[in-house]
Amino acid sequence: MEISPGARDALSAWVDHMRALDGAADNTLTAYARDVTTFLAFQAGHRGGPMGLTQIGAIRTPDMRAWMADQRLRGTGPRSVARHLSAVKSFIRWLSEREGFDPTAVLSTRAPKFRKPLPRPVSQGAAKDLIATVGLQSETPWIAARDVAVVTVLYGCGLRISESLGLTGGDAPLADVLRIRGKGGKERIVPVLPAARDAVNRYVAACPFDLEIDGPLFRGARGGPLNGRIVAGVMARARMQLGLPSSATPHALRHSFATHLLEAGGDLRSIQELLGHASLSTTQAYTAVDQVHLMETYARAHPHGR
Repeated sequence: MEISPGARDALSAWVDHMRALDGAADNTLTAYARDVTTFLAFQAGHRGGPMGLTQIGAIRTPDMRAWMADQRLRGTGPRSVARHLSAVKSFIRWLSEREGFDPTAVLSTRAPKFRKPLPRPVSQGAAKDLIATVGLQSETPWIAARDVAVVTVLYGCGLRISESLGLTGGDAPLADVLRIRGKGGKERIVPVLPAARDAVNRYVAACPFDLEIDGPLFRGARGGPLNGRIVAGVMARARMQLGLPSSATPHALRHSFATHLLEAGGDLRSIQELLGHASLSTTQAYTAVDQVHLMETYARAHPHGR
């Protein structure tokens, strides 16, 4: 069963609206469009006819239940179902305002409950060992310096890997603060630790390529932009040498940055700003990590804990 041209045009207009209003990344918008398209295709098959704007406005609670059941039968996890439903609700809410139908049946559908996994940071000692061991993974001095610089920036500034690799030659030498444009185009100011500045300076001095102001700061072996998979591979080799778990990834260094700040007495609002989280609830996950750490320390130290 197909989706009508009118519905496809509406979906395209919604994606353009999301891009202009929220500044969402292209990958995110592609995923949203795919989720809604899959939903409409299911409804076409379920209802036995093409899904046009009239049919979309006539979706009722049993139709939503059928779709949710189909998701479960396909083995789609609760987190993925929640993401799909969020995209569908956003589209239907927008379309209902344009077309004037009642979206209650869709908007009142509840996402399945799931427990968000806690961030899995590494200890402060392990973070330092990782940075040192990363520098031993290449026999080419400038590449070793580059890898150390990247992971030091990840841990020292709490950046996402995409944000770190998005730095340009114009950002070097690193100033006391970095102006980072993160998810959704949101800007934030991030302090730069001397260790991160020194690591980048050593890399820049050793790099054999001209680092243009508008070009990428971190380069691959042939001079092109450094690929995040290269960083992940270097981290994987380093963690295996150190006997660390598979959760010790580049993103884990960002988690470690936040957790270690919290352990040192940092407040959640400040950490939220440094991480670029849109919602404080996202940052609050680190309080649970800190509580787990506290209980583990208590169990080891208290006479009755052993």
